[in-house]
Amino acid sequence: MGRVLILALLLGAMRAILPLGSAGEGSETLLAFGFLVLAAHTVGEIAAAVRVPKIIGYLAAGVLFGPSAFGAVSHDAVVALGPIGQLAIALIAFLAGAELRWSEVRDRGVFLLKLTVSELACSFVALAAVLWALHGVSPALRDFTAAEALAVSLLFGGIAIVHSPAVTMALLSDTGARGPVARTTLGVVLLADIVVVLVFSATAAAARALVPLAAPGEAVSVGSLVWEIAGAILVGALLGGAVALYLRFIGRELFLFALLVTFLGSEVARLAHVETLLTLLTAGFLTENLTDRLPGPARVVARGGSHGEALRHAMERSAAPVFVVFFALSGAKIDVGGVLSVLLLVVPLALTRIGAMWAGIRLGTRWARRDAPPETVAAAARYTWLGLVSQAGVAIGLATIAAESFPRLGPPLRTLLLALI
Repeated sequence: MGRVLILALLLGAMRAILPLGSAGEGSETLLAFGFLVLAAHTVGEIAAAVRVPKIIGYLAAGVLFGPSAFGAVSHDAVVALGPIGQLAIALIAFLAGAELRWSEVRDRGVFLLKLTVSELACSFVALAAVLWALHGVSPALRDFTAAEALAVSLLFGGIAIVHSPAVTMALLSDTGARGPVARTTLGVVLLADIVVVLVFSATAAAARALVPLAAPGEAVSVGSLVWEIAGAILVGALLGGAVALYLRFIGRELFLFALLVTFLGSEVARLAHVETLLTLLTAGFLTENLTDRLPGPARVVARGGSHGEALRHAMERSAAPVFVVFFALSGAKIDVGGVLSVLLLVVPLALTRIGAMWAGIRLGTRWARRDAPPETVAAAARYTWLGLVSQAGVAIGLATIAAESFPRLGPPLRTLLLALI
């Protein structure tokens, strides 16, 4: 009850203070940032008290206090706080990459690949088929020709199979999970993030064959996906090598250096037009697995761990308030009205997606039962699909590309995908 009272007081204070500073440059943005830190943290504590992950509370706070509900945080403030999201994604991606060990990739790579292929294939086929069968339910899709409906179904399936490494990594950090299910889930999510871009390229090509386009820039957009993957690996490798050298030979002021790495990495990825998530993931992986193999003096004194572990601890300390605001902003971006308008179509699609993930993981574990210890296979078959449901930035990005590339098909497709996400 006390925390609910705190939320009411925060909301009242926000409504009273906001008009006083609306004329000041950046004042609303700073006020919204401070309000989200306090309000989302409070809702997160309420969620934890009822044994729900704090991240769910942060998202709920964003929906509750965002433009679609109480409006304490305006749409302009959400847009202005966009760099917070970029920083959070960079932090999460680097930490996710640093969680991967080369020995684990070498020993469990085949197992993870089989699970990923099976799960993505089942999800793609099921989602594309269900949307094709039900597209007449949506007013925005029922007027499409058969070819257009098939193209939309293929594009939808190619995007809706995406998972969210950001949410998965944040949940693992929030719960402290380090067991075989957690590591299998993280491995599948990270691997799927790479595979799905290739799947999207193939579905976009199929959609172009079915529905000739009048958008001259579309080929460039799809062609740039190849550079987004290859370039991200290259840029991430260079960044990871530089970070490893710093840790090995200097290793000072790691808290500030952690923030610098994430800011620099996300900005370089933006300028190079490569995928930020994959860039920082590659950098984190190389930092963790390369630093201790470099010759030279050890400048970092890690508490019972590696040089990369010392940097991870520094990043985790700096990431806590960023994660709170990031997930609150994600909730604030949800258009409740848009979701309700396509609810009849979204609900069966969401249920189909969840069921297909469960079936895909079950088939994948049968296929890969000889590639991992029996206890790992059994645990993965029962629980891994639960960690794959979330979607976030990558799916939104691909939905935006589809909307821009297919002028007639794209807008209703994007609305449907955002409602699903």
